[in-house]
Amino acid sequence: MAIHLKITNSSEVVRNNTSKWFANLTPFFNRKPVEDEVIDRIIKQLSSEGIEGEISAVKDIKVEKKNVTWNNFQVQYTKTF
Repeated sequence: MAIHLKITNSSEVVRNNTSKWFANLTPFFNRKPVEDEVIDRIIKQLSSEGIEGEISAVKDIKVEKKNVTWNNFQVQYTKTF
């Protein structure tokens, strides 16, 4: 089974948790720290329920309704828990 999670407001999350000046300075770098934190929290929650598995951060996959497309698809990293 696979689950697709797309974070669409990473800049807002960074802006709300740091200074506005810093968030405006780094709009293209905001996504990764937010993704990393979400993945870590998912792993923590699933592990606490006794679930074991892997979670991967992937790049360039697009899901629209029931259609999945990819261009230069890459697995950024995988964490086992």
